[in-house]
Amino acid sequence: MSNPTAPKLALADAIRALAMDAVQQANSGHPGAPMGMAEIAQALWTGNLRHNPKDPAWANRDRFVLSNGHGSMLIYALLHLTGYDLPIEELKNFRQLHSKTPGHPEVGITPGVETTTGPLGQGLGNAVGMALAEALLAAEFNKPGHTIVDHHTYAFTGDGCLMEGISHEVCSLAGTLKLGKLVVLYDDNGISIDGHVEHWFADDTAKRFEGYGWNVIRGVDGHDVAAVDAAIKAARSQSEKPTLVICRTVIGKGSPNMAGTHNVHGAPLGKDEIAATRAALGWSAEPFQIPQDVYDGWDGRKSGASAQAEWQSAFNAYAAEFPAEAAEFTRRMKGDMPEGYADQFKAFLASTLEKAETVATRKASQFAIAALAPVLPEMLGGSADLTGSNFTDWKGVAAVRAGDKGMQFGRHINYGVREFGMAAIMNGVALHGGYLPFGGTFLTFSDYSRNAIRMAALMKQRVVHVFTHDSIGLGEDGPTHQSIEHAASLRLIPNLSLWRPCDTAETAVAWNAAVTRPPSIGMDVHDGGPTALLLSRQNLPFVPRDAATVDAIARGGYVLRDAEGALAVIIATGSEVAIALDAQAQLAKEGVAVRVVSMPSTDVFDRQDAAWKQSVLPKGLPRVAVEAGVTAFWHKYVGLEGAVVGIDRYGESAPAGALFKFFGLTADKVAETVKQVL
Repeated sequence: MSNPTAPKLALADAIRALAMDAVQQANSGHPGAPMGMAEIAQALWTGNLRHNPKDPAWANRDRFVLSNGHGSMLIYALLHLTGYDLPIEELKNFRQLHSKTPGHPEVGITPGVETTTGPLGQGLGNAVGMALAEALLAAEFNKPGHTIVDHHTYAFTGDGCLMEGISHEVCSLAGTLKLGKLVVLYDDNGISIDGHVEHWFADDTAKRFEGYGWNVIRGVDGHDVAAVDAAIKAARSQSEKPTLVICRTVIGKGSPNMAGTHNVHGAPLGKDEIAATRAALGWSAEPFQIPQDVYDGWDGRKSGASAQAEWQSAFNAYAAEFPAEAAEFTRRMKGDMPEGYADQFKAFLASTLEKAETVATRKASQFAIAALAPVLPEMLGGSADLTGSNFTDWKGVAAVRAGDKGMQFGRHINYGVREFGMAAIMNGVALHGGYLPFGGTFLTFSDYSRNAIRMAALMKQRVVHVFTHDSIGLGEDGPTHQSIEHAASLRLIPNLSLWRPCDTAETAVAWNAAVTRPPSIGMDVHDGGPTALLLSRQNLPFVPRDAATVDAIARGGYVLRDAEGALAVIIATGSEVAIALDAQAQLAKEGVAVRVVSMPSTDVFDRQDAAWKQSVLPKGLPRVAVEAGVTAFWHKYVGLEGAVVGIDRYGESAPAGALFKFFGLTADKVAETVKQVL
């Protein structure tokens, strides 16, 4: 924490100066929020936030989320002023190519940025996930007399975040779970891009959050550092409820002619207005120059190092008494796999192959979860009110519940009917570190989750989405629930790995691929990312394989059944693999030899070397793809000369077997299509 004797007004004005100068130089950006929230930021960052600029990944740091990420110059100014590795040259390069100060904050780009924000409301969801991870880790690892997990999550939010529907989903759950170390500071300035929000956002926000079970602190003058500081300390004085601090502010505070208007929200002030603002503030420093006494007032390095050293001493004492728990905590916060994991998975896969069960792949997924969860205690499951359908629980798992004396530890979260909120919360859990979150819903409801899935892919976070009831196989629920376009749509998200397995063996391999993707912990972003598992409701037959073919599953696409002198290739995924195999047998009786390729993961297959791809899909052989979904995607693999057996319309309500026949997803239709391309 910083020097309390430094000039208070000047500290806040340093944020205003840097924000308006950087936006002006870039000729784009959002100066209004940083200028309006400067005192709120000062109160938090100089008097309450526990962090160490020299070690942004310190495990017990407070987490800070700028949910209204368009005001990114606020966090860049804070990181620079408090001593993070963000020199003034980077602020001068705001919004420029390859700078560390992109238009919206991005984790992995800027030291000290905890999550990528910009899509409004999602940062709030991430913050809930971080607070949830802290509460669960505390319940799991803290011991009497030894508290090694004890930090707060702070989020800044604006009117836009609270208008987004996701804010209801995540804040409702946060209140139910009593996440008392979550503190949200609401920049209540009454302005959005279109103007005064009273015409379209007249909610009684305080009553809304009280209804969620939050502690609400009303009527705080957001330009009074002492008042904001007192509110934050009041929030921290209790741990029974999350807290919303409502700070009344003026957007663009300090600008004589633009403060309080939407004109300052998302555009440079202009040279004349900047000059007028400097004069009004009494800020005489040149652009991008900060007086040394102001730097001294903001500097968080000494206090941060002291706080971390104090924690390290406590952790050392904990490790001396509980060495196994200390080692496990360290491993999980680093994101390392446990020793012996690979052997444990091989044993599970061998058992799967031996059993050769014909079950739905959603059930095969539950088998995998049950086998992996004891080996990976960081696995934290859940479902958006469909646990009994998604099979994301396992025998003996305890549910996460709010307790009278803190979080009741468990490894399964009932997210309620909150698909988008679940996805954003899982991102926050992954960003915090210590857990590997997975959550389930029906595939068709991936539409609700989609932007948070995209954000997980952008941030390279190890999150697993279990999407069951894929395509028309769910039957009688009809077209509202039949995911015709969803597999193809999700495959378009860069860095999202998608698996649509055909049986228990492919499902096991898919889960292994998901949990072993390199994790990204905080600012340390690796080449990992999220995984989506698309699973059937209906039973699918086990396909026998030799050892080499089993090994090939991990390649994403492989030859499942070959035929001497094959004249064509059938490519299939999921439930349609069995149809492809039946078509192969039928064609063989007619003297037509074809190869069947199972391609459970197109993105993994695409990453294989050219030799492997050629060995699986030889040039010159006509190709037919079959999948119970839209056909356009598959022309990438079959070409314009090939054919696709699929569905390019919405479904019908009927038993699954009747639907497959009605839509022509049959061995007869596939065999006929093969003959047409020959």
